[in-house]
Amino acid sequence: MINLRVQTWSLRARIAALCATLGLILTGLGVFAAFTAAAHNNQLDDVLNRASPMRAAGETLNTAMVDQETGIRGYAITGKDTNLDPYRQGLADQATQVSRIEGYLHPEDRTIRADLDDVKARIDTWHREVSEPVLATVKSDGLQAAQAQIEAGSTRQFDDLRASINRMQTDIQVLRGKSATAAKDSSQTMVAIEIAAAGIVVLAGIFLMLLLDRLVSRPILDLADQVRRVAGGDYERHIESRFGSPELVGLASDVDQMRQQIASELSEVRDARQQVEWVNQQLQSQAEELTRSNRDLEQFAYVASHDLQEPLRKVASFCQLLQRRYAGKMDERADQYIGFAVDGAQRMQRLINDLLAFSRIGRLTNGFTDVDLNKVLGEVKSQLEPRAGEDAEISWPPLPTVEGEEPLLTTLFVNLVGNALKFRRPDVPPEVRITAERDGREWKFNVRDNGIGIEAEFADKVFVIFQRLHARDAYEGTGIGLAIVKKIVEYHGGRIWLDVGVEVGASIWFTLPAPIGADEPDEEAESREMVGA
Repeated sequence: MINLRVQTWSLRARIAALCATLGLILTGLGVFAAFTAAAHNNQLDDVLNRASPMRAAGETLNTAMVDQETGIRGYAITGKDTNLDPYRQGLADQATQVSRIEGYLHPEDRTIRADLDDVKARIDTWHREVSEPVLATVKSDGLQAAQAQIEAGSTRQFDDLRASINRMQTDIQVLRGKSATAAKDSSQTMVAIEIAAAGIVVLAGIFLMLLLDRLVSRPILDLADQVRRVAGGDYERHIESRFGSPELVGLASDVDQMRQQIASELSEVRDARQQVEWVNQQLQSQAEELTRSNRDLEQFAYVASHDLQEPLRKVASFCQLLQRRYAGKMDERADQYIGFAVDGAQRMQRLINDLLAFSRIGRLTNGFTDVDLNKVLGEVKSQLEPRAGEDAEISWPPLPTVEGEEPLLTTLFVNLVGNALKFRRPDVPPEVRITAERDGREWKFNVRDNGIGIEAEFADKVFVIFQRLHARDAYEGTGIGLAIVKKIVEYHGGRIWLDVGVEVGASIWFTLPAPIGADEPDEEAESREMVGA
């Protein structure tokens, strides 16, 4: 039951269980290592900060007692007070070292404490029975009596004192040895803990690698092999994960559902491919037909510019000859008919020329270059100066440089400014204003005049070829100017429209793409007006 339950665990659950188990084991080892390290520190402290200083203090205490005994003998021989200096220094060192040893003792150091008490008792006995009586005899009975007292006395008390100090030193050495042995054992225990932790981590890594190989790597390779076979054309092959984690089993099921969906739609894709191929064939035939039609149009343009123009020029020439030769010699109606013929021939020539110009836009090209519109408008102003008259005003601020064909852009402004001058209000000096503003990645241009304007209902009609809003005898022209303007703008990648919101005159907007890399102009830069009358 437990084995079946584990087999249903996800890969994440299995890795989480492994990490949790490993974490618990390492945590237990870490706690044990912490206690071992604390004990190791205490044992090192006993060796370095208690046992060794106590042993040094015991040696110093032994030296202090020897100095006291030497000082007493010297004083008894010479009677000089300076011979008591070793005795007095020994007393001071004795008190200091006894106090140091007592400070290092712990409650559990009962043996060393008993040894120290015995040393202090024997020191007191030696002082009471040897050193102090000798000092008193020197002062009361003289040197000979003191020397006789020392020679008559025994060194047994001092020997017992030194033997007691040696026993205390031996017990201190035993304490130091135990602490050093315990510190060594704890150090070995810590090394063993580290080795065990490293071994556990290595085993966990090996187990994790085996787990990933069993539940991830091999199942993925098997699944990839099945997918490659399906991708190779075996669309009916069933995809499944025979072993692996539940996630991969689910992934294999999802992939198989996708295979089934692809297989079911494959026939539709093939049908669609056939339809696309058929459409491509139709498009190719239409493209060939369009190419042939363009060749026919080019041939027509050639014929219109040469073959049709020649007889038309002859008709116009002979009509003009008739008009000059027989004007006034026939009746008024005949003169009128001749005038109609001359006018019709001239209008036909203008229509053919305008149609040729319209058809050539975008076909005959020299490529785009940087075009300075200030220079273009200067040329436009010069061309239109005879038509503008002395009272007209054409003005523009500094304009940008754009990419395009300079002849076409010149034609564009000639038509726009020319229309503004043509459709002027009677007795009102014409004013034409050309401006530009940056709008993101393009330039917006506006040509504004104070003429008769254009009604809103004709906003789209004015850009249609050969569309006139006025009678032929009211204004000259063929009605193709704004159609040419629209085609030039669209050829340059822009758009054009009529601003129907103005109250006086006409306002036409169009856009041209800004050159790549051109910075937007500073709005606070000073404008330099170029005004011409």
